[in-house]
Amino acid sequence: MQAGDDKSYDDINVTPMVDLYLVLLLIFIIMTTAGVQGVKVNLPSAGAPSKMDGPKMQAITVDNSGNIKLNAEATNLSDLETKLGAIKAKTPEFPVVVRGDTGTPYQTIMDVLDACGRVGITNIGLATKPKK
Repeated sequence: MQAGDDKSYDDINVTPMVDLYLVLLLIFIIMTTAGVQGVKVNLPSAGAPSKMDGPKMQAITVDNSGNIKLNAEATNLSDLETKLGAIKAKTPEFPVVVRGDTGTPYQTIMDVLDACGRVGITNIGLATKPKK
């Protein structure tokens, strides 16, 4: 060591590290955009889709007063179970959607779900609307 070299090196030069990070970021951006692009092909055309004879969805609606409707036809809990049983005899698997108003008593909805369960319906959905 010479007499003029008494300086200490307290600072770190980060410029090479920043350059390295920018190069890695650039490589990452190029690789991800290259992976997203696909190969252009001429897709074959098909005729109009044929109508499929699948099971028809059944809609059960419960209003604020507790009135129950099966596909817009007024019914009560015991008749609902009978009607669903008749539909299940014709079509073993069919979807059911239960629709209830925001003010509908929760117990009525549970009674409808219980009736569906007693009939043996396993494909049940609850209708909602998306939040605004």
